[in-house]
Amino acid sequence: MLSRVADSLYWINRYVERAENISRFVEVSEAMALDCPPGSAEPWLPLIDASGDRELFDRLCPAGRPDDVVNFLVRETDNPSSVVNCVTFARENARQIREIITTEMWEQINSIYWTLQEADFWEQPPQEQLHEIRRACQLFYGITDATLSRDLSWQFSRLGRLLERADKTTRILDVKYFLLLPSTEDVGGVLDELQWIALLRTAGAYQMFRQSQQKAIAPEAVASFLLLDPIFPRSVRYCLERINETLRIIRGSSVPGPPDELECLAGLTLARWSFTHIQELIEGGLHEAIDALQQDFNRLHDLIEQRYFIAPVASTPSPEPACAPA
Repeated sequence: MLSRVADSLYWINRYVERAENISRFVEVSEAMALDCPPGSAEPWLPLIDASGDRELFDRLCPAGRPDDVVNFLVRETDNPSSVVNCVTFARENARQIREIITTEMWEQINSIYWTLQEADFWEQPPQEQLHEIRRACQLFYGITDATLSRDLSWQFSRLGRLLERADKTTRILDVKYFLLLPSTEDVGGVLDELQWIALLRTAGAYQMFRQSQQKAIAPEAVASFLLLDPIFPRSVRYCLERINETLRIIRGSSVPGPPDELECLAGLTLARWSFTHIQELIEGGLHEAIDALQQDFNRLHDLIEQRYFIAPVASTPSPEPACAPA
C-alpha cells in the first residue's frame, strides 16, 4: 500500500471520530445546562480544555460565553478541530483516494460535508444539528465496516479511529476529575451525580456502565469503567488491545527480527493499562497517569507516521571515484 493512501485512510477516520466525539460532547453539555440547578456553573469551558484548544479559544473568543464555546467547537473556521473543519478534512482525504475506498463510503462523507454547507441545516435547534451530525458520523463507521474488505485499508482505518477514540476518552475523564469536581459539601449530591452521568453520556457509556455496575454512580467506578474495562469499545484498555492487534496485522508475521520502537511502546502501554487497578492509579495521581498516557498516544502517532506515512528519502548515490592515473 502507498504511504499516501495509508495516511489518508488513517486521517479520514481520525477526523470523523473527532467530529462525532465533539458533537456528542456539545450535545450532552447542552442537555446538562438545562438540567443543572439555577446558579450552578454551566459545563462549557471544560469542553475547550478537553479538546486541547484553550489557548486558541481564549485568543478568538475572549468573552468565553456558552455560544462562543459551541460555535468554536462546531463551526469556527479558524479552529482546525471544529466539527465543520474535521468533516472538510476527512472529505478532502477521501477525495484523494476515491479509487481505494468504496462508493458508499465516499457518498456518506460527501453527504455529511454538503449537509454542513447548507444554511437551512444551521437554522435547526442546536440539539437537532448535533444529533444529526453524530448519527451521520456513526453511519460512516457502519458503512466502512460493512463495505470495506478487511485488508490493509480497513486496518489503517481502524487504527486511526481507535487512537482518536482512546485519546478523547482520557481527555474528557481528566477534565471531569480536575475541573468539574464539586466542593466537598456537594460530593454525592444532585449536581455531582448529574456531572458524572453527563461524563458517561459524553463518552457514550451511560447505559453500558449501568448494566455493568448495579450500584450508585461513584467517581472510582466511572474512571475504572472508562479506563480499564476490557469489553466496552470506548474504554482505553479495549482501544489499546485493538491498536496492538491492528499493528501486528499491519506489520505481518513474516517480518523477521525483534520488535521495533513502535511495537515496544504499544505493547508496554497495553501492559501497563491491563495489569493495574483503579485504586493504584488514583493513589498515584490519576491526572499524572492520564497525562503520561496522552503522551504515549502522541508518541504512538509519531511512530506510526514515521514508519508508515513518511516515504523514505532516497539517498543520492555518490559518484564513482575517478581512477588514479597509472
